[in-house]
Amino acid sequence: MTHALRWLPAHEHPELLGPPVAAGIAAMAGGEQIVVAEIDPELADTEALCARYDVTLAESGNCVVVAGRRAGDQRFAACVVLAATRADVNGIARRRLGVRKASFAPQDAAVELTGMAYGGITPVGLPAAWPVLIDAAVAAAPRVVIGSGVRHSKLALPGELLTVIPAAEVVQGLGR
Repeated sequence: MTHALRWLPAHEHPELLGPPVAAGIAAMAGGEQIVVAEIDPELADTEALCARYDVTLAESGNCVVVAGRRAGDQRFAACVVLAATRADVNGIARRRLGVRKASFAPQDAAVELTGMAYGGITPVGLPAAWPVLIDAAVAAAPRVVIGSGVRHSKLALPGELLTVIPAAEVVQGLGR
């Protein structure tokens, strides 16, 4: 049995957001369209979230931080895909980063660099210099449920709103 989430205007509830996410929403054109719901932090991972709450895999988005090196320079990007897919890290993401090999960033580095909790990392509020690669299916989704920077809540927003994030790029086929 799933339970309904109580969605609230995110810009009115910074206590439910990671600090970089609250700042990102405040600075984002259309940020008033973003809603937030409190969840059990033990259920923040996608499968557990969908099993417990009224969220489907088809509307759940995952944001993963990827890293690669070129000429000794560490490069990071975020990939946003629907939960029913996996990010093409060593194809599309690697080429967009301009590196020979890309992989998921180590957990401690992702947490430190984003200022967000692992399992709550989201494209809203990421470092402005990072490319944010958004799968075309995410951008086209009427509603996407994503992290909020913390494990005790989730954001929901129209997928197209993610395209206004600085350095955002819609990428066909990023999610496979």
